[in-house]
Amino acid sequence: MADPQSYRPRTSDIPTRPGVYRFRDPNGRVIYVGKAKSLRSRLSSYFVNPNQLNPKTHAMVHTAASVEWTVVGSELEALQLEYTWIKEFTPRFNIVFRDDKSYPYLAVTMGEKFPRAQVMRGDRRKDVKYFGPFYPAKAIRETLDTLLRVFPVRTCSTGVLRRAEQTGRPCLLGYIDKCAAPCVGRISEEDHRALAEELCQFMGGEGTKFIRQLERQMADAAAAMEYEKAARLRDDVQALKRVFERNAVVLAEETEADIFAFAEDELEAAVQVFHVRNGRIRGQRGWVVEKVEDSTPAEFVAHLLQQVYGNDDGGDRLPREVLVPIEPADSEKLGEWLSSLRGAGVSLRVPRRGEKATLLETVRENAEQALRLHKSKRAGDITTRSAALQELQESLGIPVPLMRIECYDISHVSGTNVVASMVVVEDGLPKKSDYRKFSITGQAARDDTAAMYDVISRRFKRYLEDQQNSAPLISGEIAQAEITETRKFAYPPSLVVVDGGPPQVAAACQALSDLGIDDVYVVGLAKRLEEVWLPDDEFPVILPRASESLYLLQRVRDEAHRFAITFHRKKRSSSMMESILDDVPGLGPAKRTALLKEFGSLKRLRSASREDLLGVPGVGPALADHLLRALASPEEP
Repeated sequence: MADPQSYRPRTSDIPTRPGVYRFRDPNGRVIYVGKAKSLRSRLSSYFVNPNQLNPKTHAMVHTAASVEWTVVGSELEALQLEYTWIKEFTPRFNIVFRDDKSYPYLAVTMGEKFPRAQVMRGDRRKDVKYFGPFYPAKAIRETLDTLLRVFPVRTCSTGVLRRAEQTGRPCLLGYIDKCAAPCVGRISEEDHRALAEELCQFMGGEGTKFIRQLERQMADAAAAMEYEKAARLRDDVQALKRVFERNAVVLAEETEADIFAFAEDELEAAVQVFHVRNGRIRGQRGWVVEKVEDSTPAEFVAHLLQQVYGNDDGGDRLPREVLVPIEPADSEKLGEWLSSLRGAGVSLRVPRRGEKATLLETVRENAEQALRLHKSKRAGDITTRSAALQELQESLGIPVPLMRIECYDISHVSGTNVVASMVVVEDGLPKKSDYRKFSITGQAARDDTAAMYDVISRRFKRYLEDQQNSAPLISGEIAQAEITETRKFAYPPSLVVVDGGPPQVAAACQALSDLGIDDVYVVGLAKRLEEVWLPDDEFPVILPRASESLYLLQRVRDEAHRFAITFHRKKRSSSMMESILDDVPGLGPAKRTALLKEFGSLKRLRSASREDLLGVPGVGPALADHLLRALASPEEP
């Protein structure tokens, strides 16, 4: 561990203005990002007597090797820059609310000829009406499936719609009356658009009007002794009421608010949010995070809002009100930032009484239950993971903790389309953002050992280049433009695992030796007997069949194999398709690109009909016939 005094900047060098700072470890990795109204006051607090620091702050400053800062013009700029750096670097000592999914919305594409209803995520599009957010996505999918009984609007993709128009046959939903089938003329374009507008009105809060209208029609049908029609209308009424039951009114109709609450202990915190739109709870979302930094509840709430809404690309998804259990730190600046994201005012406050305070208490109870459930599920997992890493370290005789493990696998068919994969495990868990794929050509593709030598060499050459090109770790002020730096291969693993036995291990060790790297440990896991091979050892290490350390190695190896074989199949399919298309008369580069974009794989191209081929831009009847003849040849292995 580093001595904080070794990189402590002189107090007189630190400005007293607002700014953002970041601590780096010896490898240059950003491990903590923070902001301050006065940089001098805040940074000086990290270098006091170590015995006066909180345990987490003590661990952070002793892990770091340098500290940098950037001066900004205002506290609002500091808030924005802090969020940008946290999002880019995901520092290990910052609380990061990781969520790789955006909010699911019910979207109706009113800008299309035949409007389509679908569940949509991501950026908002022009001429599309959105309703939500809903969470989980299963809830809105079930809701849409129910609504199609009453509002059978189109839900199919553009490709399915075009195919139905060409063949004159609707898709399955058209046959089971969950689509009005405008593609085959069962309903006019105007009537289908009116149906989509009615769906939008229902989702916009006018559901009671439609339910009463259907109930009147049901009564009229019963009075006219049209009992089958009355039964169908009764089922429609029940379907709409079920949708209403899922979205009970909890606040005034005009209320649009996100209501946050959290529960915590010394190590972790659970957060829950209810999304209220038009007075109804449209969705619920939650996170459980490790409290890796020392922060007050007010600072915790500020970080939560900063990351939740900063990750939301659509500013118009911000509601008019954000209700929290505790007033966040820098609430005034945070409110200004939220308003700038929304493009309109956002009320950030703590409800003290009334229905909103009652609902906030309900959200808090949900957070407490989520934390209890997480603790019960994770207690055994954390213990098992730690035991597996410790057991593996001891069995292999490695003197350093196995914080990062990288596993490599080679995949090919008879020496063709040779590829390799690199998967990464940190603290016993996969880190998919660091996975890498390699294409191997030339002499390196002649056998597995040459391919392994090539992959290890390429990976660690990049590591050495990143180390040489990185700026020296010197504490001091930095330019704000430096936030764009990316260092994909800059972090060395504690252990390299190769799929194979002594030849593959020897090839990996030779690659590292040729690069002058002697502080990375290498082992091989052979599939036949699952023995572990160490460099220059005559006999393998046999881990107990039921040991957690062997399970860990097997999971890493299997993940590397899965990742490699997926890439290999994609590359092989693409090369086979290109080879078939080479000899098709009249097929130039532009049309070939269009075919690849439309079908993507040889299997899909072989199963395409003449109508499907004619739907590709630039493909006419003659070219379609040439393609069908070329595709009718026997499939390659």
